[in-house]
Amino acid sequence: MSLRSAAPALGAALLFGASTPLAKVLVGDMPPLLLAGLLYLGSGLGLGLLLAARRIRDAKVTRELRIPAREMPWLLGAIFFGGVVAPALLMWGLTQIDGATASLLLNVEGVLTAVIAWVVFKENTDRQIVLGMVAIVAGGLLLSWEPGGVKASPGALLIVGACLAWAIDNNLTRKVSTNDAMLVACLKGILAGACNTGLALGSGASMPALPTMASSMLVGFLGYGLSLTLFVVGLRTLGTARTGAYFSIGPLFGVIISLAVWPRVPSAPFWAAALLMALGVWLHIKERHAHEHTHAPLEHAHRHWHDKHHQHAHDFVWDGAQPHAHPHRHQALTHTHLHYPDIHHRHKH
Repeated sequence: MSLRSAAPALGAALLFGASTPLAKVLVGDMPPLLLAGLLYLGSGLGLGLLLAARRIRDAKVTRELRIPAREMPWLLGAIFFGGVVAPALLMWGLTQIDGATASLLLNVEGVLTAVIAWVVFKENTDRQIVLGMVAIVAGGLLLSWEPGGVKASPGALLIVGACLAWAIDNNLTRKVSTNDAMLVACLKGILAGACNTGLALGSGASMPALPTMASSMLVGFLGYGLSLTLFVVGLRTLGTARTGAYFSIGPLFGVIISLAVWPRVPSAPFWAAALLMALGVWLHIKERHAHEHTHAPLEHAHRHWHDKHHQHAHDFVWDGAQPHAHPHRHQALTHTHLHYPDIHHRHKH
């Protein structure tokens, strides 16, 4: 695996990790559920504008992209678990336990994401990937650890429940990652944002002042919208477990940005956590997986180049521009090369 292949997932982690300190700087005191709703709405509306601008710019090389009806249940399931259930459980849990314990428990998401991907969806893995995952999660635990941190309590169970819901969301999103990543992220943001905002207003919250609301939505566009778009690209190119592992590095990026905004001398656990996470990333990047495999016929739509997996004719005038996006069909193909569990390599071993 090359650093280029890992870049989208790492970029998603960076943007998401940055959203926490940015929110602390830009956003005032606001009910957590309303804040979650505005963050999601900012991501959905911002991506909607980008989609419109991209369609105008690429009108000659991009056909109209839609989520196929047969895949909508996967997307709606992802939105329900990741955009409604998880934030509600997280906010409920945060009312019962302290932030340090919650930060520590949130590392469970990466583990549960990988377990579901490996056990339920049969995504291939090997010892090196498992060790890399262990190193990254151990770094996350160390990064958020405080003496006397984790205690068994109803609040802790709620946080773990939120992690499970997000893990289910990640795996369901993988099922629609063959579609345009920005469109998937846009729909998730708008629907989840409208739901969370509605629930918050229905429970008595009131909209903040316009500058605070705009700041919240801007942070949501960067830390949720663009991050989720890159996350979906990661699911497409790396599979769920590997993308989830890289995304688990987000808290490290958040701490680094916090140190830049509020300078202080990093603690010894920070350096140990950074070393463990770097080791995990290195183990993943060093992965080499190759064998003869057969591609079943597949039809989908996403931005692509005409590489060895994309050799097809066009039913519209194409000027050779790369990349471009349109619905296209893959014929059956058998060959051998290095690959990962991306959208074109979801086969049995």
